[in-house]
Amino acid sequence: MESGAYGASLAGGAFDLVHFVKQSQTVTRFLSWIFAIVVFATITGEGYINPTRTQVAMCMFNNNDHACSYGVAIGVLAFLACMVFLALDAYLPQISNAKERKYIVTGDLAFSGLWTFLWFICFCLLAHQWALTVNRAAIAADAAQAVVAFSFFSIISWAILTYFAYRRFGQGVGAFEQDYRDPANDQNAHPSPYPPYPNSGPEGYQQSPFSNNQEQPGEYQPPTY
Repeated sequence: MESGAYGASLAGGAFDLVHFVKQSQTVTRFLSWIFAIVVFATITGEGYINPTRTQVAMCMFNNNDHACSYGVAIGVLAFLACMVFLALDAYLPQISNAKERKYIVTGDLAFSGLWTFLWFICFCLLAHQWALTVNRAAIAADAAQAVVAFSFFSIISWAILTYFAYRRFGQGVGAFEQDYRDPANDQNAHPSPYPPYPNSGPEGYQQSPFSNNQEQPGEYQPPTY
């Protein structure tokens, strides 16, 4: 992770596309985007079967339409979220306000954690319904197994994204607090070894130390030889 507020560099620098693409978080988010496409595209393309072509198409996962609908919904939302958060990851270093960065990182952490849990439910649901499916002759078994497999891969990728977001959230604004010190607070923590200069004015007036020792002009006495 880069130094700065919430894992991003300080605002004002030029955007480095090559560096952004090579980041672990960017690669993981892109993989999550691919996994989501495989899940919802496979279900919508090959997940509904109609062998007799006289009845309504049924879900290939044990004829459970809720399983197919859930997989499509989770995949589509994950696909859109990956695109949004990829754009926010690229835009985050350009934001100078630490509070705005905090909102983005907090939203990423909450969404990634929630979608890790929802992908886990999706995997369990699809795997269970596929195990209960009896008539697999008219079903594209490779497609069903791919959906189950990529649902499992999505759990791992979104869990990693949750970890990255948590680490960025933990960094917070620590870099600013370490690099910048308030002179007033620093002076209180480390007092100066020199005494303060006396104040001028009626309250801070001090009599000259030579006033009591001076002789009056009229009382001058010549020295004796």
